[in-house]
Amino acid sequence: MTKYLTLFLAVLFVLSLSACACGEEEPLPPGVYPVQDAQAEKQETPPAGMMLGGWNIPVLEGTALPEDAQAAFDKATGQLVGAMYTPVALMGTQLVAGTNYCILCQITPVVPDAVPSWNLVYIYADLEGNAEITNIYELYIDRHTQP
Repeated sequence: MTKYLTLFLAVLFVLSLSACACGEEEPLPPGVYPVQDAQAEKQETPPAGMMLGGWNIPVLEGTALPEDAQAAFDKATGQLVGAMYTPVALMGTQLVAGTNYCILCQITPVVPDAVPSWNLVYIYADLEGNAEITNIYELYIDRHTQP
């Protein structure tokens, strides 16, 4: 029994030593320098309270979009024809290599007797100031159950 306990402790000791060694980086040979990633220099530091890649839900007063979201919305929808896009609220932002915006919009086709629909419009604004719609999800409302 003590042989098994000793063997178990020896294996546990070896595993703990190998786990500690995995986190250490080996030093570079003399004359070799780390390569700097050009893309890493372009990335901006996220503003306080924001996390890279995660969706952030804003706490806003009123229904007006923040300036950056409004500018991206105007740029992305400026050339669209056939429907009126009315932004209602900024639902969230996602900081990536640029910014993704999720905006609740009322979209009304430009036709007689058009019925507006509620949609989540996803807009990507890159670091150069360009913006484009990446997705539109229609929110279905059961009009038969509403008064």
